[in-house]
Amino acid sequence: MAAYQANMDELQQLGVSVLGGTVEDRETAAGMAGELGLSFPIAYGVTPDSVESLAPWWTKDERHGRYLQPMEFLLRRGVVLGSMYASGPIGRMDVEEATAFIRNRERRKRPAVTAICESHV
Repeated sequence: MAAYQANMDELQQLGVSVLGGTVEDRETAAGMAGELGLSFPIAYGVTPDSVESLAPWWTKDERHGRYLQPMEFLLRRGVVLGSMYASGPIGRMDVEEATAFIRNRERRKRPAVTAICESHV
């Protein structure tokens, strides 16, 4: 999420909105947002029911119990232009890749991507 924040000026110039999400409670999410200096909204309290339609990837281990793996989406007015599901810390959607994708769509005269949504634990 910090990489998206670091590129916020460029994202805004492209007409992109960023939204994060977490299973953590409000206080924990606010602490993380403050620690990382995030200026975009972070949805907190993500539940299994609230993400079920996104076909989430759940993991279970002895140390953490059952937990949600990251999901990332490039959306435009309800249409998924791209998505990334991770089963660990590798495979996250890179902000440079996302902006390159958006610029390419713009060059081809297609409507710009208006939202990037992330779900991280």
